[in-house]
Amino acid sequence: MPVESDEALREILGLRTIAVVGCSSTPGKDAHDVPRYLRENGYEIVPVNPHAEEIFGREPADSLAAVEQEVDVACVFRPSDEVADIVDEALDRDDVRVIWTQLGIRDEEAAARAEAADKTVVQDRCMRVEHRRLYG
Repeated sequence: MPVESDEALREILGLRTIAVVGCSSTPGKDAHDVPRYLRENGYEIVPVNPHAEEIFGREPADSLAAVEQEVDVACVFRPSDEVADIVDEALDRDDVRVIWTQLGIRDEEAAARAEAADKTVVQDRCMRVEHRRLYG
């Protein structure tokens, strides 16, 4: 079932460790500025980007599967046609509780598979926008 209520969004935003798949090292890009905002608001950001050497003072993981620490949320900044593979990686992990795709990113089939595996899915919404709206 899609997340619709503010109460459900608050519960998700109460989770503290977020793997950002497609995290950018380039200031000015949403894939950099949104995770930076989340870091500034107390979240631990685990960058995932096979093409970057360093983001937020950390070496990024090459994939969600390669993240060595536990994460609560997989936040996706990749095109919609890449979501299915990212969901597969999330489903192979016991720790990922939420898969969140940013604005403009959707894959209904992958979302249904994730929900069938008891993962919470938020699609086509911005974590920064929702955080500011709820905690502004």
